Amino acid sequence: MPRKLTPWLLLVPFVALLWVPFYNRAQPALAGFPFFYVWLFAWVVLAALLTWIVHRGRRA
Repeated sequence: MPRKLTPWLLLVPFVALLWVPFYNRAQPALAGFPFFYVWLFAWVVLAALLTWIVHRGRRA
């Protein structure tokens, strides 16, 4: 992926977390946690991964 395009990857979690009607529900639950919390926690991990990818792309 070209280095100039990698910062655009940071828009993915931004848009995913702004789209509240998609994940504002309790079901399905995972390990007793409502989908709302599972979605938010998953994006914490994914945003960190995407930030690392952008960092590596800009540093190279």
